[in-house]
Order: sequence, then structure tokens, then C-alpha cells
Amino acid sequence: MLIKDITNYLESFAPLSLQENYDNAGLIIGDANTELKGAIITLDTIPEVVDEAVQKNANLIISHHPIIFKGLKKINGNNYTERTIIKAIKHDIAIYAIHTNLDNISEGVNSILCKKLNLINCKPLVPLQNQLRKLVTFVPENYAEKIRKAIFKAGAGQIGNYDNCSFNTEGIGTFRAGENTNPFAGEQNKEHHENEIRIETVFPDYLQNEIISALIQTHPYEEVAYDIYTINNLFKKNGAGMIGETKHKISEKDFLGFIKSTLKAGIIRHTALLKKPIKKVALCGGSGSFLLSHAIKEKADIYISSDFKYHEFFNADNKILIADAGHFETEQFTKELIFDILTKKFNNFACFLSKVYTNPINYL
Repeated sequence: MLIKDITNYLESFAPLSLQENYDNAGLIIGDANTELKGAIITLDTIPEVVDEAVQKNANLIISHHPIIFKGLKKINGNNYTERTIIKAIKHDIAIYAIHTNLDNISEGVNSILCKKLNLINCKPLVPLQNQLRKLVTFVPENYAEKIRKAIFKAGAGQIGNYDNCSFNTEGIGTFRAGENTNPFAGEQNKEHHENEIRIETVFPDYLQNEIISALIQTHPYEEVAYDIYTINNLFKKNGAGMIGETKHKISEKDFLGFIKSTLKAGIIRHTALLKKPIKKVALCGGSGSFLLSHAIKEKADIYISSDFKYHEFFNADNKILIADAGHFETEQFTKELIFDILTKKFNNFACFLSKVYTNPINYL
């Protein structure tokens, strides 16, 4: 097994195209064609995690947070980033990050946080935009079902909880085969009329190559006619943050206490209690203050995230209860998530959860 077998699978689960534009997810250090010995899963990559990989004879570190966010001009070991990179290269250890792309998928970081907090009826707080495409293609009548099955299998045709979605219309296609052709129907240099089906379906943009490949491989024509349109519909399956509900109404103090104990948080910073029960819960693992207005718009009773600045707490404006539970604390279950994703698919390689506690924040 090669390193790329693992990274390719992770990217099929959380495509790199879903990462935010400031991010640096993907293989950061190392050769994807290297034989895989074992993998360490961590929230952060620091020198101690590299040491752990050496001890476990693992040559791949899978981290939630990228070790490199911005360009490096020098690597002299003057800070933890540089020291980590030097040590990883010295020991031939690859480093891979799966960050905001894992945040933005429906079964990602926020989903597992919802599960830990026993929330139900969960969905993305802010669905992704500009992620959907429409495919239109024209096929001979007798091939329509075969082609629909092929492109559906490749990932087209899913709308919410419905799959195999398409719209089909009958029509007449015309073409004239030129020299050096071997037409499926008709003859060279003669205009041909063919009864065809126009198939329309939607797909997420990151599956475009797979879907077009399936279309071309299945289509009987030498030259396959198809159109791809960008559509502005929300991609409701994936998005930033999540919103769900508690099974029963619970008092603010009790729910804050539940958050604190479940996340093993040293402290919960929160706004003034609104003296009303908690039922609708919005959350975002990691730094999520940018989603506060959306949580308010969705009429959530509480918004759980981290890294709120002093003045950002004022933005709650007595409309919502903010609970800042800590960056590490709200993302700590990501290691467990990645481990489960990999071990369910691959059961023949050494995969370890890092035992290094990487939270840089301490509480007195």
C-alpha cells in the first residue's frame, strides 16, 4: 500500500475542492508514491508527534491542522513549525492535512461534535454555494437507461435525500459523419436523424471528472455531446457549521455544564444567560465566530464554537447565548473521526491515534 492510497481515499471522502481559500489541506510533506508503513492521526503536528511516529515506525502523519499555512522563506528550526518540518524530513515522514474540507462535509468535524452532544435533526448551518453543476447530454433511446445508471453510480443525480434524479425528454438529434469516422448510427457524408433522449442531472463539481469519464465510457457515440452548467442552487448536503436540536428542552446552566463535561473543557466563556430553555443548537468546531449571524438568523438558542474576541461577544445582542468552549475542545473528536474513516476502509495497515496532547492552552 502506498501513501497515496490513503490520501486519495481521504480526498474522496472530503474533497480538497471543499477547503476554504486560505487553507492548505492535502499532502504537505513527502512523496505520495512511498510505501506506507503506518499512520499517526493527530489534531496538530508538532515535534513530539513526529517523535511518536518514529517510535511507532509510522511514516505518515495525518493531521487536522496543516503544519504550513503560509509560505516559508527559511527553515532553520527557529520555531515549532520549522523544527517539525526538519524532523519529519530527516526521518522520511510524510505529513498530510485534512482541514476545512473535513469541516465542510456533512459527516465531518461538526457532525461528530453534534453526535457527542446528543443533537438530532442536524444539518449544515450555512450550505455551500457555487458547488453544483448541471450535466445535459444526448443519447440514443436504447442507451438512456445504461447511461443514467453509469453517471448515477459516479455520483450524479443526488438532491437532498433523493438519488438517481434526472429529467428526460425525447427529441431528434441530427449529425453528418465525416471522413475517417466510424459512426454508431448513419453513414459517412450523409445527414442522419436519430431518436435521442436528452438527460439532465445535477452533481457536485468535485465529481465532474468521474462523471464525464463514466458518460464517455458508456456512450456509444464516437463524439459525445454534453453540456455542463454552473448553477447557483445551495448544496444543502455540505456546508459550514451545523444546526440541530436537543432531544428535550434543557436549562441554559444545565446545558452549559453538559458541554463543559462532555468536551472536558477547562472553562466555558459565554454571554449573559437569557433565562429560556435550550432546544435549537448551532455549532462550529474550531474558530467559528464568523457564523454567529447565521446562527441568530436560524433562531438558535445557543451557538457553540471558539476563539471569540472580546467585542464579538456583544454581537449576541441578547438574541442568542454564545458558548466559547475552546478550539481544541470543539475539534478534539476529529482524530476519532479520521481513525474511523480509515479503519472501516483499510484493515491491513497500522493506524494509531496520537497520544500526544497538542492543546497549547492551559487553564489555571
